[in-house]
Parts: sequence; C-alpha cells; structure tokens
Amino acid sequence: MVKKHLKSLQLLEKWLRSQGHKSDELKNAFELIAEAIESVVEKDNQESMDELPSPKEISDEPATLALYSDGGCRGNPGPGAFGFVIQSYDGKVFSEGVGFETMTTNNKMELSGPIYGLRDLLQLLPNKNQEPLLTKIKVITDSKYVVDGMKSWVAGWKSRGWKKADNKTPENLELWQELDQLRTKFMQVDWMWVKGHAGHPQNEYCDRKANELMDKHQF
Repeated sequence: MVKKHLKSLQLLEKWLRSQGHKSDELKNAFELIAEAIESVVEKDNQESMDELPSPKEISDEPATLALYSDGGCRGNPGPGAFGFVIQSYDGKVFSEGVGFETMTTNNKMELSGPIYGLRDLLQLLPNKNQEPLLTKIKVITDSKYVVDGMKSWVAGWKSRGWKKADNKTPENLELWQELDQLRTKFMQVDWMWVKGHAGHPQNEYCDRKANELMDKHQF
C-alpha cells in the first residue's frame, strides 16, 4: 500500500510542476509528505504478532487453536494474495503465512488461506509434541464462500460424486477437495464467519499482510 500512496504522490507532484509550480518549497513539502507516509508504514510493520489480542472466538476453548485467514484479488481474475495467522486461546501466535499468485481469483485466495494454514499446522504440531488428530481447530474468515462451502455445500457435492445439484463440477474443485481432506487430519475443524473490514484485529492483520504482498508485486 505504501508504494501505491507514494506513486500517487509522485503523479500529483508531476502534475503540479506541469502547471508551472516548480518552487523549492513545493519540492520540500512533497518530500515531507513522502517521509510521513513511510514512517506510518514503518510503524505498522513493526507491529508484533504477539501484540494481537487473544482470540475471542476461542476464549472458553483452551484446547482449540484459532486459524484466521483472509484473501483478496486485484481484478477478478488478477494478481492475488492470502494471509493467515494461528493463535492459541491465550493469544500465543503459533504461526503465520502469506502467499501470492500472479493470476488467480478472489475465491481461490480465500480458500488458499485455510489450506496453507492447516498444512502448516500438520507440520508444526508434531514438533510441539501435539497430535493433530487430538487437536481442535476453529477457522475464522470473512469469506461466506468458504464457510458456507465447508459447513453445507461440500457434503452435498460429495454425496453426488463431487457434483453440484445440476450435475456440474463445482468451481475450484481441487481446492475444495484438499480443504475437505485436510480437515480429516484433525480431531475437529469448525468454520466461523466474521465481518470483514470491521475492525476485527486478526482479520485486519491477515488482510494487511495479503495487501502488503500484493503491493510488493505490483510495482
């Protein structure tokens, strides 16, 4: 996002100069604004994962891990990214991750967040002397597509041999199948929807990480 702001600033300065505004004062003003933008982003980037609050969604479930994820796309299809962060009920951060694809869709990125998060847990838990099949996971996302799919659609598709009611193949079938397979590796995986862009700290964190990655690939 910082590069996007700086580019807009550069375009504005260029336009003003083309209109005859070429004073040193103007140049200095734009330099100060650019420094301010960079300082705000630098401060944001210094935010530690450990400063995320404890997951309220599992506050009364000490044996459950919270997997937050978010994904997005600039253009649909277009370049996209996802981010995830995994916490225990007391707020300890187990892991985080991001991923980018040059040509993808919003729904693929929303599905990829939980997939990569669950994959990561399968690697991580044994190293912490925890058995995945004895571990409960709650996936929290702002994607109703993911939540509705895993809570209801997938069961119907599977009963029809991975076909929809109209006998068509579901979109993003391989991702749905992998996500369905991954959840069998744990004792229980629950799915919870939260409203996006509404101040939810973990959701905002995942959204920011995904957008930062898209920013890096945009210029």
